[in-house]
Amino acid sequence: MSSTRFSKRRLAAAAGVAALVTVAAACSSGGGSSSAAAGGGSTSSSNSGTVTVAVVSNPLITGQMIPLTQSVFEKENPGIKVKFATYTEGDLRAAIEKDVSTHSNSFNVVMIGPYEAPLFAKNNWLVDLTKTYTSSDPSYDAADLLPPVAKALSYNGDLYAAPFYGESSMLYYNKTLLKAAGITMPLHPTWTQVAADAAKLNQPGKEAGICLRGLAGWGDNMAALDTVINTYGGEWYNKSWQAELDSPADTAAINFYVNLVKADGESGASNDSFNQLLTLYGQGKCAMWYDSTVAATSIAGTYPSVYAQTGYAFAPVDKTTSSGWLWSWSLGIPQGVSDQGAAWKFVSWATSKAYDSLVAAKYGWAAVPPGNRTSLYSNPNYQKAAGAFANITLQSIDGTDPDHPTLNPVPYVGVQYVDIPQFETLGLSVGQQIAGAIAGTESVSQAISSAQSDASAYTPAELSGTN
Repeated sequence: MSSTRFSKRRLAAAAGVAALVTVAAACSSGGGSSSAAAGGGSTSSSNSGTVTVAVVSNPLITGQMIPLTQSVFEKENPGIKVKFATYTEGDLRAAIEKDVSTHSNSFNVVMIGPYEAPLFAKNNWLVDLTKTYTSSDPSYDAADLLPPVAKALSYNGDLYAAPFYGESSMLYYNKTLLKAAGITMPLHPTWTQVAADAAKLNQPGKEAGICLRGLAGWGDNMAALDTVINTYGGEWYNKSWQAELDSPADTAAINFYVNLVKADGESGASNDSFNQLLTLYGQGKCAMWYDSTVAATSIAGTYPSVYAQTGYAFAPVDKTTSSGWLWSWSLGIPQGVSDQGAAWKFVSWATSKAYDSLVAAKYGWAAVPPGNRTSLYSNPNYQKAAGAFANITLQSIDGTDPDHPTLNPVPYVGVQYVDIPQFETLGLSVGQQIAGAIAGTESVSQAISSAQSDASAYTPAELSGTN
């Protein structure tokens, strides 16, 4: 497969998704005007123009970024109009991939992460933020960005997307429920311990022993499962680019995850990703929840009574010493868009230290988007408000190593993804098999067999980009 394009099959699917989602985004109740129309105007001035931003729908976006843009940014920059197109995670990726790969330029700004940023940059689909903006703008203070996050969003040493927030993964637990069950959670639990605790805590119809992602998608159920595969000693491919999803280690990890969800997880788990699980945990329906470290911010701001009962532990492990993922929802500017200067003005505002202060003033310091800037973690106001989860978030992010994500050496980069263009399609298809196993529409062995077949469909030359 050519390194200059993504899967034709995935792009065809993305075209249909984008057409449907455009309508949904225009009717979004996320707090901002949603549109997938191209940014208007032809000026390159940073002081005027229309900026259309494609974003994922989650509390830090719909509950903070969109209303602050309307109440603060647009008032401070009256010549700039910002329009938001909000999407679910999977639909966002499909719409953005189609837009940037075909140079449709429907969006002036796109919300992407460490998977897309280097691949898009390699294909010359994104503006080099370092050369174009940050190197000549000391007020932005790019050196303050958390090094692991900035590195993950860079290509050939230059930044191609500015982090809105960064995250790893960790275990949340309801201290009241664990205490009632006589369970003490260690700071560094193993998956064996977590599974045993989940069995004790599970009360079907009342609360799940543990809540886990089951919705199909490489950024949905596979994000969590991949960390389990890694710590079990498994991998997607070995150093020769041979698929390993049916290896003993991968098989054990997949069986463990699926069976844990089915035995002691939430009902209907195959439909659940971050937003659904945040709601369930906030409603007291999950005794434990393994997910993104950024969830702590949303729990604190949306569910204060449950937040007061919440404890935090590092991502559970098996054979490795750590297993958290690394991600950042970040803002990039596609090549060739109109009003590029206005787009950067918005991007730099939304990812600045000043933005943190705006959020703190309106929503409190605990609600500030985490994991993007080093200075946030030395801010005494933030430490006072978010001390319960701030340091474990920072340590989890610092403890990731996308260059060496598994127990054994592998030819790819990425903790919960594989940095190849084919993964956009492959990760979804494997995620669908896992969701089927969780839902009970196929056995785990059938899911693994199909996943292995999907991963083996590409030649080593295609995967390594040497064909």
